[in-house]
Amino acid sequence: MFQKKTVKDIEVHGKRVLVRVDFNVPLAEGAVTDDTRIRAALPTIRYLIDHGARVIIASHLGRPKGEPDPQFSLKPVRRVLQRLIGRNVAFSPDIVGPEAEDAVSRMIDGEILMLENVRFDPGEKSNDPAFAKALAALADVYVNDAFGAAHRAHASTAGVAAFLPAYAGLLLAREVETLDRMLTDPERPFVAILGGSKVSDKFGVIDHLLDCVDTLVVGGGMCFTFLVAKGVPVGRSIVEAEWVEPAKKMLAKAAERDVELLLPVDFVVSEQIVEDAETRIVGREEIPADMMGLDIGPTSIELFGEAIARARTIFWNGPMGVFEFTPFETGTRKVAAAVARNNRAASIVGGGDSVAALRKFDLEERVTFVSTGGGASMKLLEGSALPGVDALMDR
Repeated sequence: MFQKKTVKDIEVHGKRVLVRVDFNVPLAEGAVTDDTRIRAALPTIRYLIDHGARVIIASHLGRPKGEPDPQFSLKPVRRVLQRLIGRNVAFSPDIVGPEAEDAVSRMIDGEILMLENVRFDPGEKSNDPAFAKALAALADVYVNDAFGAAHRAHASTAGVAAFLPAYAGLLLAREVETLDRMLTDPERPFVAILGGSKVSDKFGVIDHLLDCVDTLVVGGGMCFTFLVAKGVPVGRSIVEAEWVEPAKKMLAKAAERDVELLLPVDFVVSEQIVEDAETRIVGREEIPADMMGLDIGPTSIELFGEAIARARTIFWNGPMGVFEFTPFETGTRKVAAAVARNNRAASIVGGGDSVAALRKFDLEERVTFVSTGGGASMKLLEGSALPGVDALMDR
């Protein structure tokens, strides 16, 4: 059970509610190209306006350098939110200060006001107490629904909770509860699938998962560091040399814990990562010295698929290859399809490139839960504290 108080634990009618959301969405030519994160926040926003709150939306977007930058304005996001929620969303070009306070003062129950990108103020990333206090001055209550930013101790994700009663939004509560339950009480067999390019990005996750999974599948570029740890030559494939010794320890831990750790047994290899690349399929000990492994091969796909089919709980984070390029997409596509096909399992996909892959292959609606927070979900899965969650009021 989620241990923090949520929006449903407070009477919000007539109250000014500062809602931190994660509207860090992709833009192209001033338009939002993927509204998934906006849609994910709608249940909390709708709950608040339906219960008569005055909703003040705060979010970051991109990586501005602590000052206004038009290319990172939230104005395009505001237009999408208006369309999705079916009502006007007022906009404040100021984040804090007299003009923002004036905009809030004009609100009536059930209205929505969006503040400009909080990262336009340098006090956001530095978690400046003065900036956090100024944000808090706009509201009576604080709600954090930005799971994707909950691993950051910024002013709008953690600092403001020192000045206002602080509650979880519905999305954040569901994210944390789903991932916690997966780790502490999974239906077995529990199969975790990890991919992506770097072992260093997920070493803590691997370590933690080895304490609770039955099978750990490792693909993507990170598998080559494990293969080198096993003494297998990998040609020009990506390897993090400084992580070879830690990878040896993880292999030993898997054996000690009686966890089945599956590595690819064959690969799609090429000399270059391009759309028209010439490719070959080779066994894992046959990668030519001048080539790179860029996707898992057909035997590995079958091996991984058999483990996925047996599972009753599945966690997947990270692609099996460079799926953005057609010659190297098959492994990721078929692993994603295997996850989607197992409708007897609880299937949880941990944000980032995995979600992009689900979307590319039109499988997003066929898994149980898709996390909106790649970095936050990884931090939670490695057992690290999430400042944006810790700052909220306990039950």
